[in-house]
Amino acid sequence: MMNITVEQLLAVFANYNLQIWPMQILAYLLGLVALLLAFRNVLWATRVIVSILAFFWIWVGLLFWLPSARQGFTLGYAFSAMFVLEGVLFLKQAVKPTLSFGTDKKSQKILGLIFILYTMVGYPLLGLLIGHTYPHTPPFGLAPCPLIIFSFGIFLLATSQVSILILAIPFIYGLSGIIWVSKGMWEDIGLIISSLIGSALILHRNKQIKAMGNKAKSDHPKETWSLKIS
Repeated sequence: MMNITVEQLLAVFANYNLQIWPMQILAYLLGLVALLLAFRNVLWATRVIVSILAFFWIWVGLLFWLPSARQGFTLGYAFSAMFVLEGVLFLKQAVKPTLSFGTDKKSQKILGLIFILYTMVGYPLLGLLIGHTYPHTPPFGLAPCPLIIFSFGIFLLATSQVSILILAIPFIYGLSGIIWVSKGMWEDIGLIISSLIGSALILHRNKQIKAMGNKAKSDHPKETWSLKIS
């Protein structure tokens, strides 16, 4: 992996984009659906959001990383397994959701929207400015780095705790942004920022929500049973 050049990376994305067209259009439509539904506090909206995330993660695992591994990038097997596993975790959420979304006003939602806006608009624009023109650019939702940034944006729009299990894989892969930036993929600076800041804010929110839940339980203690004979 350390011997890969930015020219080789861009060539991979160019070939990938040409092979999957017009899936890029569907990816943007699904991303917009997930974004709009993230402001709906209903169970079916959560199921749709996590199903879209599951589709993206499994797609990248099976149709980006697995072929890369078979063509000689052996680390791709590990990445493929990671992305598919994350997709399965989202499918589990679709069956039995623990995530929830809504319209409560929190500063984290603003950052979440910034992350999503960056990955859908800013990421390709920054790539364009530094010479990474289509098709030599990672497609939204269907390539690893934009997907990670988008996922953190969705996580920040949640009103519930995000389990460590779901958060772990995006965070671990997000650290690889240091490698991609060093190769010349400057748009992946957003990957590093979203992984570090996003994870810290989400863990802090998890702690706050847990503390509020414990306080609510203490404010309403269970009544103890006692026998009284008059």
